[in-house]
Amino acid sequence: MTSLADFRGLWSLSRRIEDARAGAVLTLTGTARFADDGHGLTCDEAGTLVRPGQPPMAATRRYLWRQEGGRIRVLFADGRPFHDFAPGASARAAHACAPDAYAVAYDFSHWPAWRAEWTVRGPRKDYVMRSHYRPAG
Repeated sequence: MTSLADFRGLWSLSRRIEDARAGAVLTLTGTARFADDGHGLTCDEAGTLVRPGQPPMAATRRYLWRQEGGRIRVLFADGRPFHDFAPGASARAAHACAPDAYAVAYDFSHWPAWRAEWTVRGPRKDYVMRSHYRPAG
């Protein structure tokens, strides 16, 4: 993986969320579609979220991915900055959302399969979210 264009296409997505505050493990199975939007890529994730003891529910989220110099910037759907990273075998980034702190570790060493692990800590949140992506189809 060397640039933003390498993400273009449909990815299978599996996610595990270990929520220490709730004492629960949630899972999500779905897809992530990276599509051209004229400024970079739009990432649309869609899947089924399963929380123990509750009926499965549909879950979606959208991010904007942009190439800026040698870095990839990830923005929220409304254009607010989220985080950025340099493409390579691995990358780390952080997002401050006071009073909680978000840290991500990307692993691209088995490209085209890749992973993102978010660790979120603070007075309101305490979870680790591991997402695995692989080309769909």
